[in-house]
Amino acid sequence: MGPPPPRIAAALLWGFLLPLTAAQEAILHASGNDSSRSKDYCVLYNPDWSPLPRTLENATSLSLMNLTTTPLCKLSDIPPEGIRNKAVVVQWGTCHVLEKAKIAQTAGAEALLVANNSVLFYPSGNKSKFHDVNIQITFIKYKDIKDMKQTLGNNITVKMYSPRWPDFDYTMVVIFAIAVSTVALGGYWSGLIELETMKTVTSTEDREIRRKKEEYLTFNPLTVVMFVVICCVMMVLLYFFYKWLVYVMIAIFCIASIMSLYNCLAALIRKIPCGQCTIMCRDRTIEVRLIFLAALCIAVSVVWAVFRNEDRWAWILQDILGISFCLNLIKTLKLPNFKSCVILLGLLLLYDVFFVFITPFITKNGESIMVELAAGPFGNNEKNDGNLVEATAQPSAPHEKLPVVIKVPKLAFFSVMNVCLMPVSILGFGDIIVPGLLIAYCRRFDVQTGSSSIYYVSSTIAYAVGMILTFVVLVLMKKGQPALLYLVPCTLITASIIAWRRKEMKKFWKGNNYQMMDHLDYATNEEGPVASGEQSGSQ
Repeated sequence: MGPPPPRIAAALLWGFLLPLTAAQEAILHASGNDSSRSKDYCVLYNPDWSPLPRTLENATSLSLMNLTTTPLCKLSDIPPEGIRNKAVVVQWGTCHVLEKAKIAQTAGAEALLVANNSVLFYPSGNKSKFHDVNIQITFIKYKDIKDMKQTLGNNITVKMYSPRWPDFDYTMVVIFAIAVSTVALGGYWSGLIELETMKTVTSTEDREIRRKKEEYLTFNPLTVVMFVVICCVMMVLLYFFYKWLVYVMIAIFCIASIMSLYNCLAALIRKIPCGQCTIMCRDRTIEVRLIFLAALCIAVSVVWAVFRNEDRWAWILQDILGISFCLNLIKTLKLPNFKSCVILLGLLLLYDVFFVFITPFITKNGESIMVELAAGPFGNNEKNDGNLVEATAQPSAPHEKLPVVIKVPKLAFFSVMNVCLMPVSILGFGDIIVPGLLIAYCRRFDVQTGSSSIYYVSSTIAYAVGMILTFVVLVLMKKGQPALLYLVPCTLITASIIAWRRKEMKKFWKGNNYQMMDHLDYATNEEGPVASGEQSGSQ
């Protein structure tokens, strides 16, 4: 059995990378000499390092001092006038953030603002070596520091606070709805294709053609293992060569999403009976509406590619393209039996857990490779022997993010909504596609055996339960979770129980759909229960 098409393999290659995660946000209220002039800016912070007050009234007013021209990695970097009772702005890099905070605290500073040249990132790291550091530590965009100076002048006073978010996070509901509806629709679509194929394929010759086509789109166990190995290699390459490979991934995503969006929308348009005017091109008939559809899909992908770093609305296009990508892949790629499903889901579960929970013990900076790739490497910095060093002259690739997630910004707070569009809750494409392939197999098995969608409905409900379990653990642990850790057991165990109770485990495990088709043809033949060979002989 041959490998999957190169286009599908390339599209899948980065789809199994990222778990669901989130960040912590706060507001910096800056004012100039004239108290009537003020402006709010978005900052990020780690509540485990230094909690911030919940309201502006409870925040401490501090004079801001700009030290972005000095690394602040040793006491001699402190200016002669001192920084006592100040909020100090420093540049990211050269030494660890907590080292800067310890020096600033020793000199009497009350707060440390770390300016980053690109996007905000989630402040993390092990504080055990700096347990005595207790000043406020926040992260801010360097362009906001420049805007602050231009808008408010040199004498600036700041207050930092973190509004309390509602206990109920609506972004989880949105992600839950997107994920469950995508796997359900993708699995159902795969079943419709199977049903249509079974109705149209009648002759032995046509069935043999279909068999070859299925093999071309099907993962066998060996191909599954090879695919997971390639995913692991790709993950490591992305970690070390991110600033180059990220553009390759963006280009692949644009191409794959154009094709996926077109396939999804074309399936709907073809159901509309009106507007079917056609044109002839090289002896081929092409519907005009499909030409406009192709142009629309290309335009959507191009707009996203150009404005992909626009935080306020580009995520909507990425989600649309991502959903269509997942749908198209679930209905296109077929796992031939439950055995292949178990191997694929099991190996990718180990892959997910390893790169989330094990890699922090291997990497020199103590960070999870998967979570770090989810947010993008830290600003415009490079890794050098485990130390973060400033690399402002390098290309700006590190602030690019891999387009491999469904993301929903947390906009539930009106006081924060106009300042912070971050953080976002994200769910990796792999957390939709991988269980979705199992659900699609369950749906096809229902069609082949006429089992009234029992496998499909049960596995879809199990996926929904797994997502809810993921959210519960995320809320309790307040840390990004590998969703496959909960989705894989829920779906595999549920499908296994259904097959065992229906006494179909052997058939479900082997999944010999061609024999099932022969059985259905035999049972539904209008001339009686005669096999196709006997029927041709009688004629």
